[in-house]
Amino acid sequence: MSEKSEEFNIQEYMSKGIEHIVSDALKATAKNPRETAFMLKFAAASRSASKKRKKAEKSGEHIPPFLIASITSKCNLHCAGCYSRCNNATVDSKPVSQLSGEEWLRIFDEADELGISFILLAGGEPMLRRDVIESAAKKPNILFPIFTNGTFLGAQYLDLFDKNRNLLPIISIEGERETTDTRRGNGIYDLLISNMDALYQRGIVFGSSVTVTTENIREVTSDAFLQGLSGRGCKAVIFVEFVPVTEESKELAPGESEREYLREAIARLRGERPEMVYISFPGDEKSTGGCVAAGRGFFHINSHGGAEPCPFSPYSDVNVRTTSLREAMRSPLFTALREGGLLNDDHEGGCVLYEKRRLVENLISQTNKNA
Repeated sequence: MSEKSEEFNIQEYMSKGIEHIVSDALKATAKNPRETAFMLKFAAASRSASKKRKKAEKSGEHIPPFLIASITSKCNLHCAGCYSRCNNATVDSKPVSQLSGEEWLRIFDEADELGISFILLAGGEPMLRRDVIESAAKKPNILFPIFTNGTFLGAQYLDLFDKNRNLLPIISIEGERETTDTRRGNGIYDLLISNMDALYQRGIVFGSSVTVTTENIREVTSDAFLQGLSGRGCKAVIFVEFVPVTEESKELAPGESEREYLREAIARLRGERPEMVYISFPGDEKSTGGCVAAGRGFFHINSHGGAEPCPFSPYSDVNVRTTSLREAMRSPLFTALREGGLLNDDHEGGCVLYEKRRLVENLISQTNKNA
């Protein structure tokens, strides 16, 4: 590991990242009194959570500020190149042995106590689990971005989001009509636009998630596309780099030149279009001291309770059904990944843990043998 990586402070970086996100969100919602009131309260809660994490850090315990929760293995769409279906985390059969709404609430309670500020709800399609989303509504100190395909935004969900501003729908869209429908299915684009308009009419803040590929990178960073989102009330755009989970899709993964283009585009957008917040995932790992999975900056809980390094690395040696979040973060697998240097390894694109999945599989085999 380089001297620069050794000096990197992941806790400080992620804490400052949260402050930046909240600051940008306050600016983005300045004309929405209800949303601004919530963000001011959340900013105070976020500062309190950061103090908890810093206190834990001083005592030798690292608490990540983010958690990703895939709350269901079911989805109504079959999007081209979906990593979740390729990993068999999303299936068409009836879900079995998934965590209940009560179990997720216990996890959310513990996350709140530890100082975790953001819990990203994913799937499958998370809005198929209204019981879990209602549990999330009970935790106003935590912001819950809900990564949804946007097809279930009916009146009941609009009411729920209107009353509970800590629930932030993040609607997946791939670009304009042709690009979105090619990946997600005919008619999906028009449905998403209609549902965005419904959110805007209710004054409900929402964001958009864009899977960035070599084919759509210029379209989704264009003024025309982003103006269309902004004009409908979108307040955050999350650019998620495409992770190839099959050999056939490798050419879609952004390479270093595309990543550099995206970094420059985001820097420009933050200056020219401050009405929206721009986030890139995984973004420039060089500036974060490497991959922030496995508890460095976040970790993932699958729909059955398995604690995994990240959604793209579906390996687990512990289940939160039978242990705490605190203990899950100390699992042999997570510890080996954080201390073994794998998260800092160079890789071609997408996800280092997926690209080096054979090494991760060897680690899980070793931790199972030593258990």
